[in-house]
Amino acid sequence: MPEITENRKRAPMACSCHSTCSTDTSPAAEAAVSDPRWRRALWIALWLNLIMFGVELVAGLQADSVSLLADAVDFAGDAANYGISLAVLSMALVWRSRAAYVKGLTMLAYGLFVLGRAGWMLHAGSMPEPWVMGVVGLIALLVNAGVAVLLYSFRTGDANMRSVWLCSRNDALSNLAVMAAALGVFGTGTAWPDLAVAAVMAALAITAGVSVVRQARAELAMAGKAGPASATPLPGAIPRPD
Repeated sequence: MPEITENRKRAPMACSCHSTCSTDTSPAAEAAVSDPRWRRALWIALWLNLIMFGVELVAGLQADSVSLLADAVDFAGDAANYGISLAVLSMALVWRSRAAYVKGLTMLAYGLFVLGRAGWMLHAGSMPEPWVMGVVGLIALLVNAGVAVLLYSFRTGDANMRSVWLCSRNDALSNLAVMAAALGVFGTGTAWPDLAVAAVMAALAITAGVSVVRQARAELAMAGKAGPASATPLPGAIPRPD
């Protein structure tokens, strides 16, 4: 048992904007994460990100903008992070790793879709609509700024809390990149600014997806070596069938 417990403590769950991170299971940390204000803030952030994912997906397809499509993956990734953060205390390591594995594959597939879409747009010679890009990019920036403000008071919490806040803050840079691409399309009359920004963002999504998949596979392998105890939910969790 001591060896299994030690394995669970050492399980590598690195914090990043495109993966979950392990939450300290000390009483103080569990009390912080169980704070109703924290959970309420995460639910609000989760729904805002899901809505913006849909908005940017539709707008990107309608405006022929691949940078908007690429930015949508950030909203989807963040929504997944918020959802997993909400469930982290009620999920054993093996279930968190499985969720992260599916999320990593989804990010990888979406990144490849964006690159394929960019190649198709380049071949077709389509021009994105800069006004739609700019307006939606501005709305996305306001949403991310609002989420960052919402989570600001939790920035000094555990690693997971800080990671969630930093991701919301850093996502504003992606929104600014989309707005810059819109300005570039408007100024140059070409699709190259949109394609360039989309390519960079899609590449980041692909590399992040690969990283998450590798990390999740390592954690699942570790959980397999630890045995059935690694699938035991944390204290206070609702048991799930394996």
